[in-house]
Amino acid sequence: MAIERFSYDNKIVKYFAIATAIWGVVGMLVGLLIACQLFIPALNFDLPYTTFGRLRPLHTNAVIFAFVGNGIFMGVYYSLQRLLKARMFSDALSWIHFWGWQLIIVSAAITLPLGLTTSKEYAELEWPIDIAIALIWVVFGINMIGTIIKRRERHMYVAIWFYIATFVTVAVLHIVNSFELPVSLFKSYSVYAGVQDALVQWWYGHNAVAFFLTTPYLGLMYYFLPKAANRPVYSYRLSIIHFWALIFIYIWAGPHHLLYTALPSWAQSLGVVFSIMLIAPSWGGMLNGLLTLRGAWDKVRVDPVLKFMVVAVTAYGMATFEGPMLSLKNVNAIGHFTDWIVAHVHVGGLGWNGFLTFGVLYWLIPRMWGTSLFSRKLANIHFWVGTLGILFYALPMYWAGFTQSLMWKEFTAEGFLKYPNFLETVTQLKPLYAMRAFGGLLYLSGVLIMVYNLFKTAKQGVFVPNEAAEAPALEAKAHISGGHWHRWLERRPVIFTGLSLVAILIGGMIEIIPTYLIKSNIPTISSVKPYTPLELQGRDIYIREGCVGCHSQMIRPFRSETERFGEYSKAGEFVYDHPFLWGSKRTGPDLAREGKKYPDSWHYYHMMSPPLMSPGSLMPAYPWLLEDKLDTSTTKAKIEGMQTLGVPYEAGFADIANVNLTAQADSIAAGLNKEGIEVMADREIIAIIAYLQRLGTDIKVKDIQQPVSTNK
Repeated sequence: MAIERFSYDNKIVKYFAIATAIWGVVGMLVGLLIACQLFIPALNFDLPYTTFGRLRPLHTNAVIFAFVGNGIFMGVYYSLQRLLKARMFSDALSWIHFWGWQLIIVSAAITLPLGLTTSKEYAELEWPIDIAIALIWVVFGINMIGTIIKRRERHMYVAIWFYIATFVTVAVLHIVNSFELPVSLFKSYSVYAGVQDALVQWWYGHNAVAFFLTTPYLGLMYYFLPKAANRPVYSYRLSIIHFWALIFIYIWAGPHHLLYTALPSWAQSLGVVFSIMLIAPSWGGMLNGLLTLRGAWDKVRVDPVLKFMVVAVTAYGMATFEGPMLSLKNVNAIGHFTDWIVAHVHVGGLGWNGFLTFGVLYWLIPRMWGTSLFSRKLANIHFWVGTLGILFYALPMYWAGFTQSLMWKEFTAEGFLKYPNFLETVTQLKPLYAMRAFGGLLYLSGVLIMVYNLFKTAKQGVFVPNEAAEAPALEAKAHISGGHWHRWLERRPVIFTGLSLVAILIGGMIEIIPTYLIKSNIPTISSVKPYTPLELQGRDIYIREGCVGCHSQMIRPFRSETERFGEYSKAGEFVYDHPFLWGSKRTGPDLAREGKKYPDSWHYYHMMSPPLMSPGSLMPAYPWLLEDKLDTSTTKAKIEGMQTLGVPYEAGFADIANVNLTAQADSIAAGLNKEGIEVMADREIIAIIAYLQRLGTDIKVKDIQQPVSTNK
């Protein structure tokens, strides 16, 4: 049999590795800043581009898509070539992928601080960037599938299964969730509304975690952990069960983010059932990873690479146990909207994704530069500093989560809320937020130590851009006799990819399609009307400023919530909301029934300087809203866009929308002027006041006790 000589492309791996390190530092620096803003509001700097609301999505996108994303591609491009004994399908596609992905990241870093956002969790980027993401993702897929097809190794190793599932699922998730109607170059409205938008978004949001932060990293685990330990994977059969069960079950679990909301109860129940089922395949993967190290524990004690990987896999096991537990309704009733969720997310992000990435980098860089690690001692210091960072981050957030929930729900013996002023909860958390920031500082310090160590490692070695390799050509026909039945499937990448696609489509279709086909799932309320043009403009300012990152608009059917905020939320209230703004965190109070609770002047002063109305508030000030002129040139296009999406404005209303807007703005400004506030009617503050005063006023709210204090 003829031996073919070729070379592996290490240069593309090198560039993705460098990008991983750079964006990791950038993303974590932004994370540290916003963590500090929650107990030192002055760090918002009273500037529109540096507020918590605008920087939070920058942090999440930088860490998920820049740091973790580049880490995925680094590991995939290195391992795929060696598992298939073939150079990547196209060097040109590799570089288009690399530079295209970096351009997308830079675009996010520019647009998000500018307030150009859709507000949808993990999908905040506007429509031109969404198109670019889809195109670059297809480039990556073509390059990967092309390499698989031209492979010299017939068997597709388990890591490649997870890479394939990642490619097909992320493509489906991104395309379906990104259906939006552009109304300008950087403004669009989701084609889904209210409950439908919430279901699609969390079908995407949960499975972005599943298929961007989990399945590709499981692929990396299955390749790099055995390599680092010099041990075979513990169980091939367990790998098969782990893979197919995981990708089939995961896709159903999204609705557990919407328990006790206006989402139909049947969808909530499906989310709970499949979330609990997820424990089995998730822990199957964790055990397969840890048991691969059987007989190698002496090596783990001295090898920093294995230390990082062991903690990473353990963190994966912890997070994938906690997630199903949080999807139980009785547990969700405690944890939802609290900092418990922040702790849960960061155990996975810092422990699983971060530590596995560090382990891969420490293993990879010395090999590509043909040298040994510059300092094992520094790597061990990084490990311990990073581990302490995770503990100092997560434990205060767990404590904060329980504190929030207990204070929100506590009643006096007389049956009144013990802490009616929401701000009482917020001020209790300041020390815990400071401890969380200290944990983030430790974690970032460890990353900086790693960057120095890897730089010195590369400097003492010689990089090999094209690593020579040889292997026999792939046989013309596969020998299918004998062996495990799954081997037949592993030799047919196209069929394998198709079956993976079918496995992930089933759950999504069963949950999403009935929401559109069965009208009774989303009952309408006749008193709910579309937003006025001024309110619509104010809503877009609310979205631009990232207010949804701290304020929910979803009152759940608990006595503690209805006593505090008002009547629980109904599905029909949100039928004209493109996008939905239910939120996922209550750093501030719920705003679903905010309308008419306070006079316009209260909102004016509150946006100008929150402590004026709420002493001790952690909310940033928004002085530019008082000065900046409202852009009414977009009003007509926005109304026409809403009409296209089915919002029942009268025919021709778009042509007179600004007349309507001006009349309402003049009325609000006149009222403020009577209270001694000199403000022009064409300022942005007028629009945001109009929107806030509209919230929750379409339906009759029961006469309930309100907090005595007006502090928020």
